[in-house]
Amino acid sequence: MTGDFIGFRKATDQDSARIWEIILQAKEQMRLAGKRQWQDGYPAFEDIERDVVSGHGYVLCREDRAVAYGAVIFGEEPAYGTIRGEWKTEPPYVVVHRLAVAGEMKQRGMARLFMQNVEDLCRERGVESFRVDTNFDNAYMLRLLETLGFRYCGKIDYAGGERLAFEKRIEG
Repeated sequence: MTGDFIGFRKATDQDSARIWEIILQAKEQMRLAGKRQWQDGYPAFEDIERDVVSGHGYVLCREDRAVAYGAVIFGEEPAYGTIRGEWKTEPPYVVVHRLAVAGEMKQRGMARLFMQNVEDLCRERGVESFRVDTNFDNAYMLRLLETLGFRYCGKIDYAGGERLAFEKRIEG
């Protein structure tokens, strides 16, 4: 990780252009790697705007410049209602969607730090379950989830296809 101060906060309208830049970098990285995830127009800039307005958008910042972004949603994800498998806990839970790290900050622990900050939010709110899904070929995210102690629960469906679902119990 870098020696610079890294902060975690809700995203604001002023962050939207930078967040979109980070999302576009992630889309291009996936495309160049031959990945199918995020290659069908999702996420769109409107998704990011909606995240920010609803209070779900969060950023990791270095010197107040966003270097990682994710939608952090405390509430139920409709797609998680039907799983081919089994969740380990009952609601409430938190979900992270659209996690992306700026190109210049890759391989510096930013995604891990983002997820650890979400765990801290869970503890503050008394939420004991952290759920996430990813595409079968997103090796980086799969590795990250494993190292953070997430457990595979099954498969869920979105309009864009099948995703692998994971969960972690958050200890107080």
